[in-house]
Amino acid sequence: MSFPDLQSFMKLLDERGELLRVSTPVSRELEITEIADRLVKKGGPALLFENVQGSPFPLAIGLLGTPERVALSLGLPDLDALAVRVRDLIDLSGAKGLGGMLSQLPKLRDAMNLPPRRVKKAASQEVVWRGDQIDLGKIPVLKCWPLDGGPFVTLPLVITKDPETGERNMGMYRMQVMGPKETGMHWQRHKTGARHLEKARNLGRRLEVAVALGGDPALIYAATAPLPPIPGLDEFALAGFLRGQRYPLVRGITVDLDVPANAEFILEGYIDPQEDWKTEGPFGDHTGFYTLPELYPRFHVTAITMRRNPVYPATIVGRPPMEDAYLIEASERLFLPAAQLILPELSDYHMPPAGVAHNLVFASIKKRFPGEGYKTANGLFGLGQMMFAKVIVVLDDGVPVNNFSEVWKVVAQKAQPGRDTLTTRGPTDALDHSSRGWSYGGKLIIDATSKLPEELGSGVGSRQGQNDGQGGGEAAFVPHASTDLPTFEGVLGQRQTADGYWYVALNKTRAGQAQELAAAFAAHPAAAGVRHLLICDEQTDVQNEQDVWWTILNNIDPERDLQVLGHLLAWDGARKLPEEGFVRPWPPKINMDKSVMDKVDARWHLYGLSEQWR
Repeated sequence: MSFPDLQSFMKLLDERGELLRVSTPVSRELEITEIADRLVKKGGPALLFENVQGSPFPLAIGLLGTPERVALSLGLPDLDALAVRVRDLIDLSGAKGLGGMLSQLPKLRDAMNLPPRRVKKAASQEVVWRGDQIDLGKIPVLKCWPLDGGPFVTLPLVITKDPETGERNMGMYRMQVMGPKETGMHWQRHKTGARHLEKARNLGRRLEVAVALGGDPALIYAATAPLPPIPGLDEFALAGFLRGQRYPLVRGITVDLDVPANAEFILEGYIDPQEDWKTEGPFGDHTGFYTLPELYPRFHVTAITMRRNPVYPATIVGRPPMEDAYLIEASERLFLPAAQLILPELSDYHMPPAGVAHNLVFASIKKRFPGEGYKTANGLFGLGQMMFAKVIVVLDDGVPVNNFSEVWKVVAQKAQPGRDTLTTRGPTDALDHSSRGWSYGGKLIIDATSKLPEELGSGVGSRQGQNDGQGGGEAAFVPHASTDLPTFEGVLGQRQTADGYWYVALNKTRAGQAQELAAAFAAHPAAAGVRHLLICDEQTDVQNEQDVWWTILNNIDPERDLQVLGHLLAWDGARKLPEEGFVRPWPPKINMDKSVMDKVDARWHLYGLSEQWR
């Protein structure tokens, strides 16, 4: 089942009781964020705000806020079915003779659905604003978090064309509204849009840009997918494959670009590469931390086109889990078959929400030879946007990679710090605030597979006594949680888990404090049953496993901040200070203002929402 546009998908959600309408007036500044954040974190329904103050347009949010809704939007029973469909498509070889080729026709028909088709009339151009009619303030763009630099378009489908080759690209890049006809364009150095802009600069011309808001769910998902650089494969082709029919495009009104015929709004305009860049941000980002102000290109709007009765689609990002986690899960399933073509030992992989996509990857393998865990991890580092991964944990086939707690239990049992951990370096996400340099830093591989004799250190070459400390003279690790824990300067909370982890919240006030704590705690008798000491910042809830790992993974450069202390691996996830040689600004965590939370609590009965979502 495919959807012709976003509103048809919303209609189905409404019929299924998965879209709640809020008719009472609400503010686009923080209030909608607080309401939507509560529902998405509880797996609640999507929301349609019918009366957004200062705008004539309704706002929909959380439409893809559960794995089930993402699968539904793509016409699938579940997200695993996406991998099955892709695996069937890429297995076009091996058909011999006429009969074999005829058996492949259904697959070939899927492949032929990839190219988009041009139409002459489009719902997305039923209404056109030009000149003085253009006013981005009339669209209910959200200010999501208290420290945000202004309102941000959070679900834009940004379309550009390579000035030299004409190759089309669509990506999702946040856009800060800076005036009635101007926004920022958050193109990081690795993004295709940034390359297109640089080519336009070299050619001495403006770069035309179109921004679609809405379209059917397959297109919204496709804009987030990390497509490989294959000629002829773009986001519209992917959307066509997902929806089972060629994607309808129409020529822009003021730009020489094809735009989605079924979008809710289209913003047309240009970026002048000769123009000075403008300060953008702060922005409460998908990492759960604020991205601090930086200079970015300016997008100038030359026309706004729309449906007669459009709905503005939005999302929020911030502390996980958020809606983007389920789009990432769809990408996992979509690209698993392709990854397995390159890494045939790969059974499965998962990027947990606590790792905000690029900080943590769990991968399971069918292990055949010594070192294959490292081979797989390094192979993953070389696959497209997987290059941004910070920590990769490799596990045996059969370990459930989507069971967060179980994975870390296996890690404590099967990965000995030092012997089975390896740090390296490479590119990091531009939003990583803790790396040694901007978009460059350390990485960690943890080999939590069952060990072969050659991997055990002592007894190398022997075929006796394998499997993780059950032989070779190494005693098996026995986790033990102690309640008699030591004190240390700045420690606000701590606990040990039954599977070998020690969580510490530290109020760091001086250089070297975390390293001293690690040395003291590693030498204490309470460390006997611990494999991993996780030192977090003062805002971390040590009773919450997800909060601990989210903080750790954001706040470490593995090469700099991990230390093997005997049998224990210490992770320094405390704030880094200038006195320690860290000169980049350290961003705050995203927190909603208490006054806004209190306001939403007081108005909850007016929204008409169930108490279960409060």
